[in-house]
Amino acid sequence: MQGKFITFEGIDGSGKSTQLRMVSGELRGRGLDVITTREPGGTPLGRRLREAFLETEETVSPLAELLLFAADRAQHVELLIKPSLAEGRIVISDRYADATFAYQGAGRGFPETTVKQIIELATGGLKPDLTLFFDISVEKALKRMISHDESDNRKKNRMDAETGDFYSSVRDAYLRIAEKEPQRFAVIDANGSVDEIQSKVAAIVTEFLNPQNPHRTKIG
Repeated sequence: MQGKFITFEGIDGSGKSTQLRMVSGELRGRGLDVITTREPGGTPLGRRLREAFLETEETVSPLAELLLFAADRAQHVELLIKPSLAEGRIVISDRYADATFAYQGAGRGFPETTVKQIIELATGGLKPDLTLFFDISVEKALKRMISHDESDNRKKNRMDAETGDFYSSVRDAYLRIAEKEPQRFAVIDANGSVDEIQSKVAAIVTEFLNPQNPHRTKIG
């Protein structure tokens, strides 16, 4: 039985990573075979690439960034995502190809045709079965990032230095993708509390995994 591929997307500070941890834990609690991963950094090679282009103080050209993300994704798809799906597992990834459209396409200004070609090459055409986009105002996301830095001593990366205008372009790009692919995308208002958002995520993921069950219950 082929597994299911779910991706969580959103601008930095949207809370998607927290929600991914919560819902994956609940699914495992129900006995489901779930593997969680992320981009960049979902494989050993990917973790080294992540350090190379996110945690470096060196200036990275936009083209190098685009191609490095593609290299990470190619390794991720071939060595982790595809094998896991073939085993019938539920794969939940913190970011995937939509992030390249949003961050490198809209954020860095690469032509859509160029981004599409590179994504197709890296993924071999593999698309998620379900994508949850955590939509939050740029202002609130930036405040969250500052708050997390102060409270968690989180290691900063290159994306932390981006401007509000950059993140506005990224957010708008995500919303355009969601509008084009409403059957795959679920847009979640991420401005509320963690519990409020978790309830929405639980309902969407449960319905996706149990579409024929009229008596399904929410996760959590």
